[in-house]
Amino acid sequence: MNLIDRVKNILITPKTEWEVINGETATAQSLLMGYVLPLAIVASAGSLLKGLLFAGTNGMKFYIVTAIIAFIASAVAFYVATIIIDMLAPSFDSEKNMGKSAQLVAYSGTASYVGAFLSFIPVIGWLISLAAMVYGIYLMYLGIGPLKKTPEDKKVVYMIDAFLITTVLYFILVAILTAILFAALGIGIAAGGFLRY
Repeated sequence: MNLIDRVKNILITPKTEWEVINGETATAQSLLMGYVLPLAIVASAGSLLKGLLFAGTNGMKFYIVTAIIAFIASAVAFYVATIIIDMLAPSFDSEKNMGKSAQLVAYSGTASYVGAFLSFIPVIGWLISLAAMVYGIYLMYLGIGPLKKTPEDKKVVYMIDAFLITTVLYFILVAILTAILFAALGIGIAAGGFLRY
């Protein structure tokens, strides 16, 4: 299935699409190259568009660096989250399967990638990003049952743990990369507004 169809289907008809995904085989590497990285580029483009439209005192340099940070953090977080979610599986009577964990992480993140791209829209961009993150939680909830064979009574707790871990991990990576790259390029975090990202 091509990338655009998968994005459309997982966002519009997620219950049906998770069943289709469950019938597929994938590796973390194939999902990274064929799905996560292309969507991470799209998501990072939102930061670049923000810079083109609203570059303030920091100029485009700030927005280019934040786009690079988001891209790198997405790739690293995908791998680490896949490993952690797979390691947690037995604790929730779920199937330990790295390929299925990678599918869960990659495809449940779809809404967040789209939301990050649309974040450049004035005033409502942050609301769209927030709504996309919430929808991503719902997508993970729908996918965790079929992909990880999680019992109904453990789905919510497993999903909450998985979501919190992936979210915290992403923001830790962003913070580390921001400190390193901003310092290396001479961009002040306080003046540059890491909170603006």
